[in-house]
Amino acid sequence: MPDRKPPSYDDITRKTVPNLDSSFRPTREQEQQAREGFRALDADEQQLADSVQRALAASGVRGVTAEVERNRVTLRGQVRDAQELARIPDLVRSVPGVGDVIDQLVIAAR
Repeated sequence: MPDRKPPSYDDITRKTVPNLDSSFRPTREQEQQAREGFRALDADEQQLADSVQRALAASGVRGVTAEVERNRVTLRGQVRDAQELARIPDLVRSVPGVGDVIDQLVIAAR
């Protein structure tokens, strides 16, 4: 039997005690996703996000995330130098289906 700590009182009440409006409290993971701004992607957005991630990985880019909303891609993260800072948005624009690219990349401090 693996060593697992028992659920806390708070975790138990999240699952078993309804709120006054008959809903249940969100799980800890759902609360974290809400703080991070989680948004489920539709099939087209997911396909575009996968294409962008493959393009970034194929060109050796690390530490950059791409968020997709319709055909708009927002890039966030740290890059090594000014050349990479200029290259990555152009790379993402070359992916079929990408419309606008919002560049929020920064050069990593050394």
